[in-house]
Amino acid sequence: MRAILAIDQGTTNSKAILVSEAGALISRGSAPVGISYPRPGWVEQDANRIWQSVCEALGTCIDAAPRVTIEAIAISNQRESVTIWDGKTGEALGPVVSWQCRRTAPDCAALIDRGHSQRIQELTGLPVDPMFPGSKVKWLLERAPKGRSVRIGTVDSWLIHRLSSGKQHVCDASNAARSQLFDLKSQRWSDELCALFGVSMDVLPEVLDSSGQFGTTTGVLPGVPDGTPIGAAIGDSHAALFGHGAYKAGDGKVTFGTGSSVMATLPRFIAPDNGITTTVAWRIAGTPTFAFEGNILVSAASLPWMAEVLGLPDVSALVELAATAEPGGPGFVPAFVGLGAPHWNSDARALFSQINFNTTRAQMARAVTDSIALQVHDVFSAMQRQTGGAMGSLYVDGGPSQNTFLMQCVADILARPIIHCAAPEASALGAAYLAGLSLGMWPDLETVARLPRHNTVIRPQAKDNAERLKTWSDAIARSTFEPPPAIGE
Repeated sequence: MRAILAIDQGTTNSKAILVSEAGALISRGSAPVGISYPRPGWVEQDANRIWQSVCEALGTCIDAAPRVTIEAIAISNQRESVTIWDGKTGEALGPVVSWQCRRTAPDCAALIDRGHSQRIQELTGLPVDPMFPGSKVKWLLERAPKGRSVRIGTVDSWLIHRLSSGKQHVCDASNAARSQLFDLKSQRWSDELCALFGVSMDVLPEVLDSSGQFGTTTGVLPGVPDGTPIGAAIGDSHAALFGHGAYKAGDGKVTFGTGSSVMATLPRFIAPDNGITTTVAWRIAGTPTFAFEGNILVSAASLPWMAEVLGLPDVSALVELAATAEPGGPGFVPAFVGLGAPHWNSDARALFSQINFNTTRAQMARAVTDSIALQVHDVFSAMQRQTGGAMGSLYVDGGPSQNTFLMQCVADILARPIIHCAAPEASALGAAYLAGLSLGMWPDLETVARLPRHNTVIRPQAKDNAERLKTWSDAIARSTFEPPPAIGE
């Protein structure tokens, strides 16, 4: 059986799946990664542990599979996380500075104060924010050992380096587009941006299409023959959009995880506005497909925290408690590391609002679960304003999307149907489809769109949106230290 071996390297876990020529999932594997918080607002990971977890996930996946011929490896990866290593020895020279990390907030504030924010957004489609790698790359370079053959890259670049035994220093256009060092229109690293961020361009990887040749494997695992082509690399949110078959302009998806990504395919490049970003969804045969995106910094990550605060055994118990809540509870804003789209406020703080003596544990639990859907509402509304309401099908994926109650909350808050992906591995599937395209396993997008997906539609049911949105608006205003809007605004 011919198959694609796809890696999905995420913030908390590395996953691997085998996908058959018919598009069916053959087997899966997973391994935890680990996150550290060395200072308030700092979030980092160990590059070697990321690689080790990928190998563990690959081994589990291959061991669980029947006899297959692995035609290619595909990569989807957590985005905006960046690391540094020695190109000759492969030694990690620093941590993986996470997409969640705020350590470079002062550098970003300085760029804004010097009046560079508008120009940076014009070139990259992204606001100046410590989430994006530009300022992190400078931070890593300033602390790199002298006299080393320094390489910098996003997680896809690091994995390709390890898969190819150091022979390749490349990344794909979707990951480059999130770096804030890449000019969206010219599709190249920008001299101007590198100068603004204080980055030497010669340490950056070569930018390739998302579907194509990224090199071949050398000495990875017994089940992965040397010389296996690496046929795709793409950021995880972009991969999920591709995996859903959201190829029509206006089609979108929400990937739920530690944070969340709301993304919608565009007919062409459209300058960002309303607190959302423009990015490269994927690039095939040298042609980029663009997308709007809104990045939510903390989404499902708030659930285990709240379960612990309430003394509950796990997230399932928290969600069950939330489902019993009476209406009229408090608001909750999960701004543990500031707020992302569409607010982009690094100074925002997590809080509960409108608590009184009648507030119950169930209502507090419901406020936390609702915050996942309410953040999506804010991003989706911004996209609707930007496109004049021309939004198409909306898919949901990621681990939390498997919880029916949470997804019903999303459909209710958005007041529109959402399409649930039966397989939680949408990102890995998207990467696998791109690798299959590069091999000719599937000849075109129309063929990929027809592969089986087994989706289900969740329709809105609740009718108390107005009160929830009012409470949410008040909580956001308090979190960001802004006066709440007047009633009726």
